Amino acid sequence: MNSSYSKGVLSAALAYACWGLFPLFFKLLGHVNPAEVVAHRTVWSLLFVLLVLAVMKRFAWMRDLLGKPRVLAAFALSALLLACNWLVYVWAVQNDHVLDASLGYFINPLVNVALGFLVLHERPRKLQWLAVGLAAAGVLWLTLQAGRLPWVALALAFSFGFYGLLRKIAPLGALEGLTLETLILTPVAIAALAWWSWQGHGALVAGDGATLALLLLAGPLTAVTLLLFASGARRIPMTTLGLLQYIAPTLQFGLGVWIFHEPFQPARLIGFALIWLALAVYSLESLWTRWRPAPLPA
Repeated sequence: MNSSYSKGVLSAALAYACWGLFPLFFKLLGHVNPAEVVAHRTVWSLLFVLLVLAVMKRFAWMRDLLGKPRVLAAFALSALLLACNWLVYVWAVQNDHVLDASLGYFINPLVNVALGFLVLHERPRKLQWLAVGLAAAGVLWLTLQAGRLPWVALALAFSFGFYGLLRKIAPLGALEGLTLETLILTPVAIAALAWWSWQGHGALVAGDGATLALLLLAGPLTAVTLLLFASGARRIPMTTLGLLQYIAPTLQFGLGVWIFHEPFQPARLIGFALIWLALAVYSLESLWTRWRPAPLPA
């Protein structure tokens, strides 16, 4: 195992572990409006990535974007999807839906397969379709048990799925892309923070020092985790990256059950089991496809 591969696995695993443990952080901000948490996360993320770009002297790409309105429009849409994903996730954590959030990120890779077929006209293999079907059966079971769609899980899975689709075809890297997205969102975030402060109930005027410190920390945590992910993604195959991504929802599931003690009826386990089976089929099929010997020439 070469050094680059090892560093890639470690970087990606750390990124997914951080994402998996994020509920512990956002629970500490349970007294702050989720929209305000997202606004702070946006502003402080932007300041942090601008500082990183300044140290690295990587601003030339900004000039190149001025004559590319379609690229800017695509990133405006990806910024909106990212903000929606952040908002639903923070709301879910603060309102005791960590299990639903974990379900969303378990479903996400299978949503990616479906979007690849529908939008990019990729041709999923038979076992990949089986995995998608098993996941759909799991969602259907959870819907029947709850009497309603698991909207938190589906909102997270599809918002991040469409976000990933846009970023897949975007011309910017992870750091530059996050910079542009937060740059697009920041005027709205600043306006919202100013309004809440003027009303006298925003954290900037009503929060204590610990709350303000946590809100300020949200930006660097977001950016550093993404940079770890980008570093890992460049060094390891997509198959390895796809398997490592289950670290995050597995940690979230554990936190929801054993730390936050969210209710988990035995009947729900059937739905989760179907989705876990789907992920097992998907992962094993991906590994088999990658490692099977190439057919001999005729």
